[in-house]
Amino acid sequence: MRFTGKTAFVTGAASGIGEATARMFAREGARVVIADLLEQEGQAVAQSITEGGGEACFVKLDVTEEENWKEALRKGEQSFEAIHIVVSNAGISGMVPDHEKVDYLDRLTSIHIRGTFLAIRHGARAITRAGGGSIITISSIAAYAGMPGLHMGYCAVKAGVLAMTRSAAGEYARSGIRVNAIVPGLLPPMRTSVVSADPKMREKFFETVPLGGTGKREDAANAILFLASEEAGYVTGAEILLDGGFLAYRY
Repeated sequence: MRFTGKTAFVTGAASGIGEATARMFAREGARVVIADLLEQEGQAVAQSITEGGGEACFVKLDVTEEENWKEALRKGEQSFEAIHIVVSNAGISGMVPDHEKVDYLDRLTSIHIRGTFLAIRHGARAITRAGGGSIITISSIAAYAGMPGLHMGYCAVKAGVLAMTRSAAGEYARSGIRVNAIVPGLLPPMRTSVVSADPKMREKFFETVPLGGTGKREDAANAILFLASEEAGYVTGAEILLDGGFLAYRY
């Protein structure tokens, strides 16, 4: 198993990509810290992993709160001695009925920009204490292309995530920390999105994807595990597109 002896700290791990990633890390031998605001759901994921023979614990985390980050990482280290991998996955959907709402822009910025910044800042410190490792951030094809129903601010913050990822890759390379991103296209709808769950909207989008249909959460998880693994030991400041060819063949 690729991650025996390693600990992965995954934010937003109570559902969606985060849950799929946490479960996949556990199957590959990693100890997993399930970090989320959703206490009941997060504890259920950790319990399920443990009952399946893996090692997992839950920590409550608001990714926008710096002191909460320090406490959550400390609890992870107390449970599993060290943190080797941080996956900054927590986020909210950009598909909203009113794509010009200012208060939603503030939420997007706080969670995706501040949250990612704090994940890198404090995650890097924990990983340095462990002797090196990997940070993976989650961007979106919205960093490259807008679309109907997508909040303009979502495009901006996801582009910002890529910019931070590249900057951090150079900043922390000498500390033995690799920093990379995945860039998903349309996956199963997020818990926070009503608009992207609309079958008509999804069907229209599918028509523009060369590979057709939607990706799976496990597609994202597989890419995250690759970037965290020794197979990607010379990869940093990079991004993996998971969009079925949408950006390559957009017309």
